[in-house]
Amino acid sequence: MVSPNATGSGGGDLPIRVLRRGLVKASDPSFEPHVASFSNLDLYAGEGQASIVCLYPKLPNAGDFQAVVAAFESVLPSVLNVFYHYAGRIRSNPSSGLPELLCDNQGAELVVGEVQATMASLDYGLAEQSLKKMMLPYPEEVTLSVQLLSFSCGGFSVVWGNNDIVHDGHAITMFLRMWSQLARTGSFIDDGPPNHDRSVFRPRSPPSYRASISDKFAMYDHHQMVNGLTAHDSFVERLYYVEASDIASLREMASTKLQRSSRVQAVSAYLWKALAGVVAASRVHEERCCMGWMVDARRRVRAPELVPAMRNYFGNVAMYAIADATVEEIRNKELAEVAAMVREAITSIDYDEYIQELVDWVEEHKTERRIEKGILGLGTPTLNQTVFASFPLDTDFGFGDAVLAMPMWDFERLSSGYLSVGARPGGDGSWLVNAYIWPRLAAALESDQQHIFKPLTAEYLGLA
Repeated sequence: MVSPNATGSGGGDLPIRVLRRGLVKASDPSFEPHVASFSNLDLYAGEGQASIVCLYPKLPNAGDFQAVVAAFESVLPSVLNVFYHYAGRIRSNPSSGLPELLCDNQGAELVVGEVQATMASLDYGLAEQSLKKMMLPYPEEVTLSVQLLSFSCGGFSVVWGNNDIVHDGHAITMFLRMWSQLARTGSFIDDGPPNHDRSVFRPRSPPSYRASISDKFAMYDHHQMVNGLTAHDSFVERLYYVEASDIASLREMASTKLQRSSRVQAVSAYLWKALAGVVAASRVHEERCCMGWMVDARRRVRAPELVPAMRNYFGNVAMYAIADATVEEIRNKELAEVAAMVREAITSIDYDEYIQELVDWVEEHKTERRIEKGILGLGTPTLNQTVFASFPLDTDFGFGDAVLAMPMWDFERLSSGYLSVGARPGGDGSWLVNAYIWPRLAAALESDQQHIFKPLTAEYLGLA
């Protein structure tokens, strides 16, 4: 690894000094270089850099950060033997122009740096003033950039920079879980090997899909989106925590004698009612508002050929579900009734049919940049969620659990609200939420008498 002694910065003025930046390759000498095609569901997800940011409190001894670095240098090569995609590079196929994965073991990026600041000095209620400052840029073709930063207080952060086209939330958390298990115990405890066979999602010949599939999409073109200044001034990126007791209370209110709501359904119903209240109070009249969810379809397929293939499937299988209603309807209904609407929107989908039709639709639109209308957000106000809290998480790779593990994206010019929900490491049932939302919705959540969404603080994380 090289030692450029360079300085750098993620999303702001955090004084980061990069000590080393290099590549870690898979250690299996028998690995054969090859080109892997992305599935149509990967192409549906599209290219886009994302990160999972993990924070670890003060280490017992001053020299322990070197042990952290040594753990990555010694164990990561073995993990890359199993997750070889992370040692490859995304490139464009010279004939089709479509992205493909060159699996030639160029190596995952490993960056080591130090920060001349304490973790407690950051404002964790604002993503741009805390976690995004820790995220260093990396090349677009890189599929994994692991960034280790030590802070002057003795704590450290691990940023897992990745790309959406390689995997979905289920797959990246599986990778982090298996990494932690191998680093801590020397073996993979709970999970079998990942399934990299992306040929399970084949288009039919000829492709066949309903017109309603096409109607879900719009062109993803900056010329047809709001400008950067409007996007910047229209949204804020807040970090919240939601305590397990508050989630339990919402579940009770959102349940009936005949139907108990899930955690996601209950919190979604609460958010939908909050959104409806904000829309109703707007000076610009709007009759409707929507909620959307990225749903992990692995557990929802029923086809005999898909069910076994979905066990430890590494790739994209996240489907978009959306519910639309009038503002008045959402405001007037009881929480349990809105939760029932959420449940219907997610569970009424035939996921086997939906997946096949989407695979067929992508087959005929591969060269077009398209995005779900609900995620683009032009028109009806829409609040979307992706819930990482549904996936088992293990962040203890030998130095204790992280106090935070948060998925992060750059939302650019999207005009929809977007919540990324993660579980608080340690398993107490609380949630940590990255919320890209309208300022008025943030104000409504923070001023609500129930105090469900509380601004994240260093004190809550145990960093102060």
